[in-house]
Amino acid sequence: MSPEHAQSPMSDAVVSSLEPVTLIGGADFSDVDLNISLKFAPVIVAADGGANGLVARGPVPQAVIGDLDSLSEDARAAFRAVLHQIEEQDTTDFEKAIMRIKAPAIVALGFTGARLDHTLSVFNVMARYASSPIVLVNDQDAAFVMPAKGTLSLPVGTRVSLMPLARAVVTTQGLRWDATGQAFDPVGHTSPSNITAAPNFSFQATGPVLAVLPRGHLDAALSVVRAR
Repeated sequence: MSPEHAQSPMSDAVVSSLEPVTLIGGADFSDVDLNISLKFAPVIVAADGGANGLVARGPVPQAVIGDLDSLSEDARAAFRAVLHQIEEQDTTDFEKAIMRIKAPAIVALGFTGARLDHTLSVFNVMARYASSPIVLVNDQDAAFVMPAKGTLSLPVGTRVSLMPLARAVVTTQGLRWDATGQAFDPVGHTSPSNITAAPNFSFQATGPVLAVLPRGHLDAALSVVRAR
């Protein structure tokens, strides 16, 4: 299946929520990071070792999903009642988790900043599940795969980076350096560190393109992915 035609996760849901979900990964994150994520996505789910970072903080996830090979003994004991072990090794814990969450949106925290191969595998999953309402966050950024078309309302001068995850064609209006039917490619044209030149930034994208905004605009990112 090509990234252009990626489908939403189809596995049976472990967590079904009417509110957005904060999905916790195993990379470091601060209390501030967690509180910001929970402001927009109040339901907590952990992907395997992501549960380790919750033990001392107090919040109990609705589920811990993964092969559980990275789970600490403390986390295993604390969250024993909500462990969901998926033993197959054909998918990452991030993919295992998003396949089993049914929610209006997923804010994925703790999936960048640790091992580079893990971060790259997250981008791979986001490209393959391009229609899923996922926003990847860290202490600086909020990133999501652009839907086929949409509009973001952002202050003029806001950083917007457009990074293709596979071949794509992009048209934008409202950026300092707009694209008009521009071919994007991971080994070709990209648009890092672009900025908004108008209050509304509209786009059309064929193919998976990661839009990266300052984390302060997480609400705008969520509004776009929820409107898919």
